[in-house]
Amino acid sequence: MKRLHIHVGVDRLDQSIAFYSALFGAQPSKTKEDYAKWLLDDPSINFAISTRGGKTGIDHLGIQVDEGHELADLRERLKDADLSLFDEGQAVCCYARSDKSWVEDPTGLAWEAYKTMEDAQFFSGDADNK
Repeated sequence: MKRLHIHVGVDRLDQSIAFYSALFGAQPSKTKEDYAKWLLDDPSINFAISTRGGKTGIDHLGIQVDEGHELADLRERLKDADLSLFDEGQAVCCYARSDKSWVEDPTGLAWEAYKTMEDAQFFSGDADNK
């Protein structure tokens, strides 16, 4: 299964959690002091907000996959389209360890293609980057 991912930078996490919880009719599946995420089936989306990016609005978009072969197929499709694909490999981001690749659309908007393997204790990198 594939799920659309949207990450939005916000100024006030508490107000944004209240707004998006009302909009989605659900509480976040993950909440941290600087981050919240909803994994919804209807609509099928991984919607995340955070105060970490230093800007408000859409930070990046993505496609999250459940299976490794789906990620391989997506990467191959992007490479076949002769798009400049950056394979990040396994990385910690947004309190999760994922295998991911990045590409930019023609306007410079970042898109990630990724498979999450497990939750992580830190937002990115290691304890020094929490």
